[in-house]
Amino acid sequence: MDIIGTAKRLEGLQTVDSLAKNLNINRRTAINYIWMLRKKGFVETVYGKRKIRMYKISPLKANKLGYPGLYEYLNQNSKIKIYAPYTNRIYDHEPTPEEMIVKAVKTGDLRTVLSSLALFNKVKNWQRLSQIARKELIGRKIGALYDTARTIIRVRKMDKKTRKALLRSNIDSRFIVKNARTRDLKQIESIWKVYLPFNKADLEAYKE
Repeated sequence: MDIIGTAKRLEGLQTVDSLAKNLNINRRTAINYIWMLRKKGFVETVYGKRKIRMYKISPLKANKLGYPGLYEYLNQNSKIKIYAPYTNRIYDHEPTPEEMIVKAVKTGDLRTVLSSLALFNKVKNWQRLSQIARKELIGRKIGALYDTARTIIRVRKMDKKTRKALLRSNIDSRFIVKNARTRDLKQIESIWKVYLPFNKADLEAYKE
């Protein structure tokens, strides 16, 4: 098998079925091809809508210097997988869950924010999270998302000092996701005076 030639032919996003069709092989053989391409460093697994597993194939081996960027970090640490619109790496420091929660919320993307809820169980420095969030004018949004995460998954306990600081903080907008408002989490919204983008049905993805 010409590994590099195959990677060039399949370059881009593929599923097992599309790869099988492109190479005119059966599904089982397609899975073996993916395994061989991955072993040589030509495949990265990503997730599309409805958790469809996809394979990003490139004849150029992925550069794994540095640390994972936002989307790779979320896919490594959250049950809710994300299709990365772009690939990036962090070179100057190892990312923390505190900064990645803030980065995820700043995207304003519903699925990215939903995925980031899992990171509240990995927070080690609540004061640092509060500092970053308040600097970015999303402090109350972070507090509301923390309370939302508590309704569906196990999370680490936020200390009272951090909670008070977030409650007093200023925000750039009451919307976490533009024009998106919940039907089910009104009590949390009223505490933090922000608009949550999720309904209970969205959060059920964490139970699947």
